[in-house]
Amino acid sequence: MSVLIETSIGDLVIDLYTAEAPRTCKSFLKLCKIKYYNFAPFHRIERGFIAQTGDPTGSGHGGHSIYGELGGEAYFPAEIHPKLKHNKRGTVSMAVSDANAKNRGQSGGGSVSGSQFFVTLADDLDYLDGRYTVFGQVVEGLDVLEQINCALCDDKHRPLRDILIRHTIVLDDPYPDPANLIVPPSSPLLPSADQLSAIRIEASNDNEEEERGKDLMDDEPESSRREREAKAQALTLEMIGDLPFADIKPPENILFVCKLNPVTRDDDLQTIFARFGKIISCQVIRDSETGDSLGYAFIEFDQKESCEEAYFKMDNVLIDDRRIHVDFSQSVSKLHGKWMQNRVANSGNVAAFGGGALRMKSRYRDSGAGAAKSGSQAKTFDMVFDTPTENSEDSRRHRQKRQSRWDKQDSDHNRRSRSRSPLNQRRRH
Repeated sequence: MSVLIETSIGDLVIDLYTAEAPRTCKSFLKLCKIKYYNFAPFHRIERGFIAQTGDPTGSGHGGHSIYGELGGEAYFPAEIHPKLKHNKRGTVSMAVSDANAKNRGQSGGGSVSGSQFFVTLADDLDYLDGRYTVFGQVVEGLDVLEQINCALCDDKHRPLRDILIRHTIVLDDPYPDPANLIVPPSSPLLPSADQLSAIRIEASNDNEEEERGKDLMDDEPESSRREREAKAQALTLEMIGDLPFADIKPPENILFVCKLNPVTRDDDLQTIFARFGKIISCQVIRDSETGDSLGYAFIEFDQKESCEEAYFKMDNVLIDDRRIHVDFSQSVSKLHGKWMQNRVANSGNVAAFGGGALRMKSRYRDSGAGAAKSGSQAKTFDMVFDTPTENSEDSRRHRQKRQSRWDKQDSDHNRRSRSRSPLNQRRRH
């Protein structure tokens, strides 16, 4: 008597105590059989305590027993067995409600159960004994219980990322099905509108996400996969500078001709293909060292229509005892060459680096300074030195400093000339 519960983060296998809680186990098994718990969230998780689920509405206030689903009482009396304790992690108990017992006319001490149940997340929760119906034990999936225990929750103990029951599979059912029990042939693929409105963000297993990604990759058409890879490669070429931009397309007016006879020359091809329109260039590709023909050529037409007409009429035509093959050119080397030439040509241009506002610092005098010179000196450039002019501030400071130094020297000279030593005074007398 076991049930496999597939959650969004892993599987749980529960063994049931059918002898100690027969009505509870029967209701639970039949609810699993009719897929009643599918898409029901774990709406209350208290770390190190319990994880509660079983309410299809996700509010924590709903859910009926199988007897209520078949037209009977929605709730049934709790089956509390004195030998079944909450002494082990993974104990499965049925949630009870005294309010529903009062509504059914029962005494205040009689608790009733519906569809909601909880799983203990710690050992020795003996204060739950005698209050809730123990009817099962998790025998496989203790690692999943640990993940449930570590879920991040809000202040109402609701997980921020919903952990849902996806499927329930009855492994062994000792109870016969009631006559009016309708068992669906398969599990529902999508939640109901009410369930969907209550779901936040569904948590999932990392391995399962990888498998989903692989399945999506396998289901992807070959053409889409090639297109995606081509875009990635083009973006890489653009980043390293081999392409002007990733979305560049080959020109539509250039024809590719291959399987040429080595004796076929450029002039021969231009003469043959000139009847389709004006030809801008016709080039047979040759070896750079030997100059021998490589057997293919590119013909550039003035108009796209001329290229298309040549494509339809010149394929498999005999030229110099060779059946040639023509196709539209897929090469962008010519466009890339023009782009590189423009890039190099504009590299020294002021406008290419942000416009006229950006100017490189010059290390030489401009042409105006050299224009004042005559002869060959007018065409040369002089190194720039910070020589002050006559009217500049630096020149005035320089003159003031020089004048003060001269004044100091004169003062020292006059002082020495006025001084008299005792020896000189004695000589004068």
